[in-house]
Amino acid sequence: MKTDTILNHAVAGKWLSVEEAVRLFYEVPLPGLMQAAHTVRKMIHSESEVSWIIDRNVNYTNICNSGCKFCNFFRTAQHPEGYIINFNDLCTRTEEMFRAGGRQLLLQGGMNPKLGLDYFVTLFRQLKKRFPLLKLHALGPPEIVHLSRIESLAFADTLKLLINAGLDSLPGAGGEILADRVRKIVSPVKCSADEWLEVMHEAHKLDLTTTATMMFGHVETISERMEHLVRLREVQRQKPEQSTGFIAFILWPFQDESTVLIRSTGKRYKTSTEEYVRMVAISRLMLPNIRNIGASWLTVGVAAGQVSLWAGANDFGSVMMEENVVSVAGANHSMDARGMQRAISQAGFRPLLRDQQFNYYPSGSYDTEGL
Repeated sequence: MKTDTILNHAVAGKWLSVEEAVRLFYEVPLPGLMQAAHTVRKMIHSESEVSWIIDRNVNYTNICNSGCKFCNFFRTAQHPEGYIINFNDLCTRTEEMFRAGGRQLLLQGGMNPKLGLDYFVTLFRQLKKRFPLLKLHALGPPEIVHLSRIESLAFADTLKLLINAGLDSLPGAGGEILADRVRKIVSPVKCSADEWLEVMHEAHKLDLTTTATMMFGHVETISERMEHLVRLREVQRQKPEQSTGFIAFILWPFQDESTVLIRSTGKRYKTSTEEYVRMVAISRLMLPNIRNIGASWLTVGVAAGQVSLWAGANDFGSVMMEENVVSVAGANHSMDARGMQRAISQAGFRPLLRDQQFNYYPSGSYDTEGL
């Protein structure tokens, strides 16, 4: 089959195979991929608008027993720099977020052996009592698997307890590449690909909105990247009709500075802007049943993020008031709310301020009254 035919099938809404996606990656010039992906984007979203959000990413702990080879942030339980966040400190950061116009708190940490399910149930309830308008976008499949194991609970039961305590949505953390060959190299202690997908499937059955992710550009093959997309697409197909499921997909290239992975393999891992944009476009073509595709300006820079808005992405993500994980591995980009709006406008789109459920504020502006 000719690659033009494959592109036409994607634009027509047909689901591409792994083999077809690999051919697009290697054989189609970037402008052609971008054009096809942008065509699909325009079928789903307003041609002129790009969404963005104000939130804060707080790492409630840096103690983690996963030992992922791409992570410079974690510390062992015995390390003098290990911490568990103080509740008053967390409240102070949340108040700062509200003053900046945000309502969503992204809470992530790791597999801390000292923190069981009761800790999170109590924390979520306390936060919601203190901040009734707060939206909690918290934890991720690896943490759900970890908590379920130590509590001897099914994934669904763990999720139910967290939802009842105030969890509003589940991030796609720990997705990396959903292929166990890769995971055994980069994150051997973390949950398997099947477990990650099963947590998301159970979350969708409970009508809990989630996001999906991919961290690429390390030890995976191109075929494994495409298999990752196919597996996400299949879980989204299985969601109940009334459930949102994966509300968005975000991918970013591995940040390798000073990581264990480069020390153990002896090589650097760098993804070009062209390859990043190529992957954004293919993701839009491969995921017709996931509505939103995010641009990861934090890891690739503002200019590359702007280009990806013409390659299928429709969301510019968060101002990221706080980020501690990829920044210590080499990502050093930053932007405030005004800069986000300016970057979107300069790329040729109208910025729309949104919440985690992709509801838009009336004017779409940072100056919207009532924030």
